[in-house]
Amino acid sequence: MKGRQPNPLSESLTRRQKRVFALAGGLALVVLAAIGTWSLSDPGSYGRSQHGCINVVMPSTTGAGTAHGCGGTAQAMCQRAYAGHDRLARLTRVQCKRAGIGPRPARRAGMDS
Repeated sequence: MKGRQPNPLSESLTRRQKRVFALAGGLALVVLAAIGTWSLSDPGSYGRSQHGCINVVMPSTTGAGTAHGCGGTAQAMCQRAYAGHDRLARLTRVQCKRAGIGPRPARRAGMDS
């Protein structure tokens, strides 16, 4: 009785066994390629930065975090990013530009707003 060891004497695989392994390997590659394509093309639950809304993926202690803002929140996030010079500010500025949010013009002394 062979039990659970299908090839106890380290004999060569039969044609059928080779075909099964090739099919299983090919199927695994197709599944991994599909998952990779989906993960690269899916923008996530918030979507892409556009139309006054921004989404910033930033490094965090557990891998990555997402900061999302629309309207006034996005404006405030972008103004902080344009004023800052750290890594998070650089990441945020890219998303602000994609959403069409630019830096506010500097106020000039003596001008009434």
